[in-house]
This record gives sequence, C-alpha cells and structure tokens, in this order.
Amino acid sequence: MTFLNSFGAALPGRAVTNEELSPLVGRTPEWILNVSGIQERRWVDENTSVVDLAAGAAQDCLGKAKMEAKELGMILLSCSSGARQFPGPAVQLAHRLGLSGTPAVDIPLASAGALFGMSLAGDLAAARGPILVVAAEIMSRIAMRAPQDSAVSVLFGDGAGACLIHPDKGMAKIRGSLLGSDGAFAEDLKLEFGTGIDMNGRSVILQATRKIPRGIADLLGRLGVKAADVGTFLMHQANQNLIDRVADSLGVERSLFFSNIRRYGNTSSASMLIAASEWAAGHGFQAGGLTCFAAFGAGYNWGALLAEGV
Repeated sequence: MTFLNSFGAALPGRAVTNEELSPLVGRTPEWILNVSGIQERRWVDENTSVVDLAAGAAQDCLGKAKMEAKELGMILLSCSSGARQFPGPAVQLAHRLGLSGTPAVDIPLASAGALFGMSLAGDLAAARGPILVVAAEIMSRIAMRAPQDSAVSVLFGDGAGACLIHPDKGMAKIRGSLLGSDGAFAEDLKLEFGTGIDMNGRSVILQATRKIPRGIADLLGRLGVKAADVGTFLMHQANQNLIDRVADSLGVERSLFFSNIRRYGNTSSASMLIAASEWAAGHGFQAGGLTCFAAFGAGYNWGALLAEGV
C-alpha cells in the first residue's frame, strides 16, 4: 500500500483577465466566460521556464512533507510544453534539486500526465522509495501561436503542481487506479512542432464526457465503491462545462467536484495537481473519506485514482 503524502504548487504572478485577453482573440469577455468558466489565467514572463515552475512546485511539496530531495527514489515529471525535444525537463529538475544519480523520467502526456504519474508512482514506490510526481506547463506560449483558434487559446494558463507518493506514510492511502488509452483519436487533439494547438473540439468533448465518467465508474466498481460514497472529486481542470457534465453523468452533486479553473484556466497536465494542492490546504483528507482523481487528455489518454484519508 502506498500513500499520498503531500502536494505543492507554483503559479506565475501575472493574472491575465478575460478583459485583457479579449482584444487579442477577438472575443468578448462574456463569451470567454460562458464557453469555459474561466475569468482569468496565469501567464509566465519571458524569462521563466517549465523547470522554474517545476522546481517551485517540487520545493513547495517537499517542504510540506518536511523531506529533503535526497530522500527521493525517483522523479516523474509530466510536461507537454517543454522548450525542446530532448532531453526533457525531468533531468533538469533533478539537477535543480541537487540530485545526481536519482532516476528522473519524463511523461509527455498533455492533460493526463499527472494522473498517469500518480498511478505509476503508486505502483513503484514500494520498490523505489518516495517518488515525487511533478507536472509543469507553459501553455500560454503555445496557445497564442499563429494560426490561432480563439476557442482554444482562451482556455490555457501556466503553472505547476506536485505530489509526493510515499511507501509508508501520508494523508491518504491509494486504494487503486485505472489507466486507459485510445490512439484512434490521436489526430483530434495534437500539437505539431512549431504550430498552435490543433483541436477537434466536438470530438474532445464527446470522448471526454464518455471516457472520464466511465473510467471513474469502472474503477469505483472494481473497488466496491459507489460514486455517492466519494466525498471529493479532483479532476483535470479543462473546462467548467466539462466538469459539470462529468458530475451529471455520475449522478452526483456538481459541488463535489473541486474547481479552481475560474482563476487559473487550463494548465494541461499541471491543473489536477494545482487543484489538489489548493484543496488539500483548504479542506484536506478526512479519516475514511474518499477522494477520486481523474483526468483526460491528448492521445486520447485517461484515468482515475481513488484515495482514502487516514
């Protein structure tokens, strides 16, 4: 059995409101809010890298765990917006944390990478020791590239989140996880080199509204748990309308799905861990309480993870 020990986050200081973004995308602030549920998002300055964000989230997470980086058995870093093809930012993060020899693995899965990292870390921590899962994204530089799709570019922000998976102790034990992939839809959400995001919005929404609740239901069924038994759902913050649809599909109150997309936008793979860090600081796990994590992203890749407070 492995545990969720702590969470962390790092967010840029600049908040970009719908009013500021509106003239850049040719849409009204009201339109942006209605289609996305977003009022503002954070953007980095030109000197900030994904490694800078990742290091901030990692240090925040380790600080809350009262643990030093040298105690880590592995680092898993999810990033789909890195500055180059290789090497990925995982090794740079390890170096920034003062590590040499500790395995650092990149998980370049847009939106779903943090969930995949948590699931893999849950399986590996018993053998490797504590594993730090980090997701860091600078989506603003990609979203504003030409050719620009205003329905896509208004969604994205920048940030990083982190989670420490520990083999022996933590705030919640991992009850189980489920992962899935379907390459039949790989062309419907993609980022070619040097271009903007190419998204078939209809396909993304259709598949996400099917696969996320089905993945959650399949995992809960396997563990003998009903959706109504879950106290909090922490989902990838893609779009408020999508979050509401997933809640409706599962037959649970929308209020059970923690949401901070209104203030941070869609930060791709970082969003779920940023949300988890904020939720843990303000609410947190209760003994015996169930929390379900879920994500969906390009590929398509999706998954769910259930944790129980201790």
